[in-house]
Amino acid sequence: MSAALSLEGVALRLGRNPVLAGVDLELARGEVLGLLGCNGAGKTTLLRLLTRVLRPDAGRIELAGRPLESYPRRLLAQTVAIVPQDTQAPFPFSAAEIVLMGRAPHRPALGFESASDVERARAAMRRVGIEALADRSILSLSGGERQLVMVARALVQDPELLLFDEPTAFLDLRHRVDVLGIVRDSVRAGRSALVVSHDLGLAARMCDRLAMLHEGRVVAAGTPADVLTPDRLRRVFGIEADVVPAPDGSPLVVPHRSAPSGRPTGAGSC
Repeated sequence: MSAALSLEGVALRLGRNPVLAGVDLELARGEVLGLLGCNGAGKTTLLRLLTRVLRPDAGRIELAGRPLESYPRRLLAQTVAIVPQDTQAPFPFSAAEIVLMGRAPHRPALGFESASDVERARAAMRRVGIEALADRSILSLSGGERQLVMVARALVQDPELLLFDEPTAFLDLRHRVDVLGIVRDSVRAGRSALVVSHDLGLAARMCDRLAMLHEGRVVAAGTPADVLTPDRLRRVFGIEADVVPAPDGSPLVVPHRSAPSGRPTGAGSC
């Protein structure tokens, strides 16, 4: 069986700046893969490649065993959904209208939403816990509330692959736990997920495997325990930290209170 997602030798320059320099990465079907790295390491850029907002200068990207560039736009939208780090809405759509937009790739051209589409949107809002926001303008919502709306929209899109860019960045602790459960439930339902996160502890709990991006390359990939080591945290993030088992057995990163050992090499900052 082909992987849900495969990247081989993917490279990209933005202007004169090399952002990705030979990325090799594979996401198995039914897996949650966490993507870690400093700011500027290329994580969000990689997601933009996977949604074809950007195109690589070199290398190959395959989605479900098929070249990404061969997907018609409509089929790509049926297959891949993204929850961005921040949502900017130019018009005061209601939260329910934003969620319902996730059904657009599945409707006929110029077609209207069906009763089934509306029920799917309601069910997704119930799952995420934002039913009370249904009639609120997206412009009136907090950053965390907007993020939950986008999670619901991605679920309604019914994709095979979910992309999350810092899905818990604006969320309180309860909603972070809720989103963690939503990601795991989605994978159990047959999807795969790629999650960009700066929260190393959450990534270790949420993800089956982690991949660490540094200077545009994947420098480590494997189980959370294999990837999150003091030496690698020092080299990539420029911090001194202990890695200890959490109560659930996942690795927990405990930074030292002393000054950091120095900035990681490369243009990014953590």
